[in-house]
Amino acid sequence: MSETPRKTFTFEEARALLPEVRERTRRAVEALSHLAIPSDGGPGAGEARAERAVAETLAAWANGIEELGIEVKGPWLVDFDSGAGYYCWKWPEESLEFFHGYEEGFAGRVRLQ
Repeated sequence: MSETPRKTFTFEEARALLPEVRERTRRAVEALSHLAIPSDGGPGAGEARAERAVAETLAAWANGIEELGIEVKGPWLVDFDSGAGYYCWKWPEESLEFFHGYEEGFAGRVRLQ
């Protein structure tokens, strides 16, 4: 993954970027749902191709998100660094509704409103 300088976001900045993040994520999720791997090549070849295609799709998605200055924490899970913790979003959430500190992680998410 690319080494992008750490960026901090106000809530408004993170919320303004969310439609772009959602669209990129929707496209990647859709690409995986339509993944068709031909099964020629012997036992296990189709599985290896599928794993490679999934890994490539996830890597391309993650790189695109990171280019926006957003941290990728897992498949379809991103954090916008606020300088005091993270605004946290996970597909298919409709909006940016959660926050967690630097140490708490996803399990420590609290609703913003």
